Amino acid sequence: MKPPTLLFLATLYLCSCGKETTQSTIELKTGSGIDVVYVPAGTFMMGNKNGEGDESPLHKVTLSSFIIDKFEVTHDLFTKAELPNPSHWQDDPQKPVEQIRWQEARAYCNERSIMEGLDPYYDETKPDFPVIGTANGYRLPTEAEWEYAARAGKDSDYSFGNSRQLKLYSWFEENSEKRTHRVGTKKPNEWGIHDLYGNVSEWCEDVYDPEYYKISPEHSPAGPETQFSDPKRVIRGGSWRASIAMCRASFRRGERTGDTDACFFTDYCGFRCVRSISKEQLNELIK
Repeated sequence: MKPPTLLFLATLYLCSCGKETTQSTIELKTGSGIDVVYVPAGTFMMGNKNGEGDESPLHKVTLSSFIIDKFEVTHDLFTKAELPNPSHWQDDPQKPVEQIRWQEARAYCNERSIMEGLDPYYDETKPDFPVIGTANGYRLPTEAEWEYAARAGKDSDYSFGNSRQLKLYSWFEENSEKRTHRVGTKKPNEWGIHDLYGNVSEWCEDVYDPEYYKISPEHSPAGPETQFSDPKRVIRGGSWRASIAMCRASFRRGERTGDTDACFFTDYCGFRCVRSISKEQLNELIK
């Protein structure tokens, strides 16, 4: 394994507490050779007081460290996991998978965990794939983790500045030609993560509730409890068919999982994986 690459050293000002905190992200390869980015623990302001109703109120969130895929999960990676691929566009193995049901994305997380000798995060022997609390494997990101990674230490709508630069970072309705594209062909954000603002939108772990931010805890929010079978789940990030406004870091929406729908059709939605990681686990990955 090649040595890890230090992506950058950024100084973040946490206006909520008036303290200056220095944090670094690290680019790594996992045991199976997949590019990931280590995101250290930190605090940020989540939401948007000038956005849609479900993006407010703006609130402080503190997260533990995690690693996140540098790219969206591709056809090539999905094939290696030996899972059926329902994607619309399969003409290039380096394009992101799409038309993926929420449980299919979680099943991939488990298969990748097994390939790397980790404990699967979801119990596939039970209905709805409940979380195994002691597992150290891959999972879908919480929407707080997703937004933290997308913002990359910035508090603007886009980590790179304003929407005039969006075409440099994203495949969206104005430049996508109504299709997906190879991952990593647009510029990454300041933390080295590609396609967060476009190409395909991404499943998160959380149940979607437009009012959740009003009661969200500060530390590691994981969304509201499930109230009924097959609730809407959070989708984050822009896609090849998204408007400029839908590509904002704080934009959120809910989508039925498709787990009980034989005619599920969302060729704009894929996913990427995350894994909670301690400093000790990080050191093992760096070796």
